[in-house]
Amino acid sequence: MEALFYEDFEVGAEYLTTGRTVAESDILQFAALTGDWNQLHTDEAYSQTGPFGERIAHGLLGLALMEGMKYRLGLVDGTAIASLSWKVTFAKPIFIGDTVRVRVHITDKRETRKADRGIVTEMVELINQRDEVVTEAEHALMMRRRGN
Repeated sequence: MEALFYEDFEVGAEYLTTGRTVAESDILQFAALTGDWNQLHTDEAYSQTGPFGERIAHGLLGLALMEGMKYRLGLVDGTAIASLSWKVTFAKPIFIGDTVRVRVHITDKRETRKADRGIVTEMVELINQRDEVVTEAEHALMMRRRGN
């Protein structure tokens, strides 16, 4: 898909990514990158006694996957200026072997005082193979305007 400018976004538009399966290696690489070695994510024996009965992915790993999968749609490649805010809810755990996809719903857009940019607000959902929303977020994104 070709990148969109602020003017191209329509409130109510919806986009859906392809799926991606979360692997044990994803969790371990994320733990190594962030230093978050919480046993719920990295210790199989410990996690079996925890509230989920098995290891789960870090909530922030889900958010990172969400942003990366969304970016692969190509909607904002070269036209995004800045990510302004995220309001995130981690609704359900992500398990090793879950296949997730992202649904993006454009909920608002507004002009700014600067003529070269505008703000687009999107509701972003990370959905597992059972069609359960595991992570949802409101994301405000500063976008370039066409011709600027």
